[in-house]
Amino acid sequence: MVDGINPAQSPADLRLERRIFAASHGRDMTPEERETLERIRPPRTYPVRLAVQSYDGPIAMLPVAQLYVRDVPDLSPPEGKDLLQVLWCPFDHPIMPRTLLFWRSAAAVTDILDTPPEPPAVQFNGYLPEPCVLEPEQITEYPDHLELSEELREQLKQWSVPQAAEEDMDPDTYYDCVLSNAPGWKVGGWPAWNSTDPSPRPCSECGTGMEVLMTVATFEEGDDAGNSWSPHPHPGAGPYPGHRGYNATGVQIGSGYRQHLFVCPAEPEHPHIELMT
Repeated sequence: MVDGINPAQSPADLRLERRIFAASHGRDMTPEERETLERIRPPRTYPVRLAVQSYDGPIAMLPVAQLYVRDVPDLSPPEGKDLLQVLWCPFDHPIMPRTLLFWRSAAAVTDILDTPPEPPAVQFNGYLPEPCVLEPEQITEYPDHLELSEELREQLKQWSVPQAAEEDMDPDTYYDCVLSNAPGWKVGGWPAWNSTDPSPRPCSECGTGMEVLMTVATFEEGDDAGNSWSPHPHPGAGPYPGHRGYNATGVQIGSGYRQHLFVCPAEPEHPHIELMT
């Protein structure tokens, strides 16, 4: 269901809009390009009240990620599975897309569609992922300072003073910016607690503490960490204007947040949970 505020767009129109922005970057748009953009997003006069729209029947979900254990050994799949496929519904449920996880055997995936089904509309441009080729890079990161003891936090703060001075950074934020919570899309690692405090996340089936499976991020680089977490090699600009930082996927979570997917380490096929931070 569309929320009555943000008009949904078709995937085809959103891709056309992105192509126009990319092609016109650094020059004035042609009259034809402007006309096309006005068709996709007609000018609105405020105040405006949009009708709430619904779609009957099931809606196809969009692919978000396809990961093979051979490329990402930290996936820890169920026995006999070596492929993870992540899909989502490109509408808020209630504040971010709802995801589905499919653990599969790559050898059993033989009937591949030439044209996968797509939903009739997408609530936000940032809910339509841009196809990308993955180049996995293994890194080491550490927990958010909020997950550490008071004693360890104080030790890190004292240690950070000379380190931060060398990079002209605030010692109070040096640890989180440079060592903890790498920005960007990642498998495993630690969650970021930018907008909420840490809280227990037990599995609804067995009570085991859940761990981060994957993070879907708006940006690949942070604003305040310099080049500490820049992807290697540094890829440059994103596919279209409108986002700060590097954003090859075109995905935007909230106003620039991250969507963490937590799974049960005892049984990855138990129901997972989602959290925006």
